Amino acid sequence: MNHALRRSTLGLSPGLRASRLQQSFAKHQIPAVYRYEAASTSFKRAFTTSRCFRQEATAESEQEAIARREDLSEKARKRDMKKVTSGSSAQTLENDRPWHRADSGADPDAPKDVPDNKGMKKGRLLTTPTRLLKLILPMPFHPEQEHVNRPVKGDVDDAGETVEPLALLIHPHQPLSYLERLIQAEIPPVQYKGREKLPDIVFRAEADQEEQEGKKDNKKKDNSNVASYSGLGHEGPTNKEANWVRWSGSTEIGDFIRDAARGREFAINVEGFDRELRVAVPSFRDRTYYMRMTLRRMSRDIDSMSKVKNECDALAHKGAHRLAQGGFAALASWWGVVYYVTFHTEAGWDLVEPVTYLAGLTTVMGAYLWFLYISRDLSYKAAMKVTVSKRQAALYQERGFDQQRWDYIIHEANDLRKEIKIIASEYDVDWDEKKDLGGEEVKKVLEEEEQGRDGTKVTKDKDEDEGPESSDKIKKKQ
Repeated sequence: MNHALRRSTLGLSPGLRASRLQQSFAKHQIPAVYRYEAASTSFKRAFTTSRCFRQEATAESEQEAIARREDLSEKARKRDMKKVTSGSSAQTLENDRPWHRADSGADPDAPKDVPDNKGMKKGRLLTTPTRLLKLILPMPFHPEQEHVNRPVKGDVDDAGETVEPLALLIHPHQPLSYLERLIQAEIPPVQYKGREKLPDIVFRAEADQEEQEGKKDNKKKDNSNVASYSGLGHEGPTNKEANWVRWSGSTEIGDFIRDAARGREFAINVEGFDRELRVAVPSFRDRTYYMRMTLRRMSRDIDSMSKVKNECDALAHKGAHRLAQGGFAALASWWGVVYYVTFHTEAGWDLVEPVTYLAGLTTVMGAYLWFLYISRDLSYKAAMKVTVSKRQAALYQERGFDQQRWDYIIHEANDLRKEIKIIASEYDVDWDEKKDLGGEEVKKVLEEEEQGRDGTKVTKDKDEDEGPESSDKIKKKQ
């Protein structure tokens, strides 16, 4: 019976079979609670939808839409509605970049490292810990502006809005033409005789004050061929009557900045744009800020490590001199023994003569083999050098002094000193080295380590051997 019922059920169509099962199930349920409507469609699998579930889903979707609209600000909705491009041609569309959009995808409440584009009227040239230069340049172009020489019309929404400031990392040894290419890739093209072309970029800096006409006295005429430098950069006084000169694109960025440091700022002219972009010039203190901070941190480490090193060096030299004095005492004792045995015993010179001869020859042979082993010259200084070095290594390990780290810090600190001195000479300023090093003692340590005067480090052009007076110098440091 069950088999026959099953065969009859399978013979029905899927839609009819599902509807009959649903009707049979609904007859045995409470109508007020479990009664539901079944909707079947032809040529499709039947499915059921609860009315209450459908109403709840509709309400939830409406609430989510309302919440989404409330979260979006008026400014964000405008950005979503308009298409931000810089032109209609294929070349212009290819040059579009996401950072050309005005604050696109940015959280309005999030803190900004770059100043607001409306409040930023002048660019800045900053130094970085990697010794590169970071140029932050304001971009006074509308997001919908297609050409530099054709600004947007006033009836456009947010006509005064501009794109975000542009940040570029440049190296001081790169030419100005490289910076020109970077800026050209980030600005709209210029319309020239019915064609689009990249706008020309011109870099101008303040000329020397002695080059200004009508302001040369007799003293300045005598030194008219000497350029004056201040190194103050944006920290210098304002010169409203400054003359400007155009710089070649083959000039290195570092040389251009050093010459522009005589004024407060330099200018960037864009072809087709009616205004020039001003950039504040970094001063000597700005240019060497991270270098001086690193040098100060290293000088503190050098100061603390030099105290331990000086103590170990003093003990090593003292131990080497004690060993030399002990050798003299041993020779004096041997002389006394030979004298006593020769003149105050029955053995006499007949026994002492071969013994002393063999003892002296053995000493010479042992010393010769020792100098062959150490591969040094046969001198007192070489013997003292080996003795002091071994004693120093033992004391360094005992006191926890890291010789490799010491050599690395000294090398890096001297390199930083050289770079800062070079920049100071280029800016024509006097650098207070003692202030950044923390005192005269650290400066002397760096100079002695560089020149090899402390008995432990030597230069390539100087003999490695040191005299016995080196220990007295180390004692004076304590």
